[in-house]
Amino acid sequence: MQQFISQVPKCELHLHIEGTLEPELKFALAARNNVELPYTDVDEMRAGYRFHDLPSFLACYYEGMSVLLTEADFYDLAWAYLTKAQEQNVRYAEIFFDPQAHTSRGVPFGTVIRGLRRALIDARRLLDVRAQLIMCFLRDFTAEYAMATLMESLPYQEWIIGVGLDSDERGNPPEKFAKVFARARAEGYQLTMHCDLDQENSVDHIRQCLDVIGVDRIDHGVNSLESEELQKEIKARGLGLTVCPISNSYVRGSAWQDAVRQMLDRGLRVTISSDDPAYMNGYVTENLLAVQAVTPLTPAEVLQLQRNAFEIAWLPDAAKDGYLAELDRYAGAN
Repeated sequence: MQQFISQVPKCELHLHIEGTLEPELKFALAARNNVELPYTDVDEMRAGYRFHDLPSFLACYYEGMSVLLTEADFYDLAWAYLTKAQEQNVRYAEIFFDPQAHTSRGVPFGTVIRGLRRALIDARRLLDVRAQLIMCFLRDFTAEYAMATLMESLPYQEWIIGVGLDSDERGNPPEKFAKVFARARAEGYQLTMHCDLDQENSVDHIRQCLDVIGVDRIDHGVNSLESEELQKEIKARGLGLTVCPISNSYVRGSAWQDAVRQMLDRGLRVTISSDDPAYMNGYVTENLLAVQAVTPLTPAEVLQLQRNAFEIAWLPDAAKDGYLAELDRYAGAN
């Protein structure tokens, strides 16, 4: 099963590019940009990644972005992830980026997206890995700042497939950004939102995603298991849920372990992704192996997780069909 999981064609839909900034690259970018880091070496930096909930994680996460200043930095960041994705047989990825985390410290929007975009183009040509960008708003900033960021994105709209919402959920419900997401929908963007694990009012926030925002899918969304009504509605709408098991384990300990099993058994379109792998010590293959280690999956279930991901991906039908055919060939050969 380890070999089967490692080699299966994969689709990753919940991956923060800033969360792939490995310590080695962070030190290299710091040296290039003359940024002083509060660590003497890679080991000390890794040891400093200590968090037990979303706010404590975010403190580490945003501190690390100080080294990202130039278009070349964002290119190198994305290229490092895409190279890793190829090694793990990720055939397609939808990548979150947080422009406000950079514009708020003086880095222009265009600098961020041009660097990321060049890496995506090169990965398609040189690595045969296809990827698209999802622009996330930071929910602990104002809705007005989110709207301004949405407007700033429009000249680059062809490079962005959708918009999302992430960062600290406490006191920042989906409905806070209803007008922003309505405008994003009108501009032609796909919509998703984080409903992080075990946050205050988690179930109500998922309901708001459905009834107020009208999302096209839900990121995390594990707390939907607490409501039969929500599960029925999610299934009726055909929505996918992008679950990140290793990430969730930092919030709930070992109790997340049967969430993927429950979602599969209940017919939800659950998918597996890696969230912030440089901080969570696990890319998408490791996340699949983590699930396998505690709630053993059959080959058919591993394939179903990948089929779910390709089916809910924001791709033309012809591209989806090509990846699904690749998955079927892999199943037939194994």
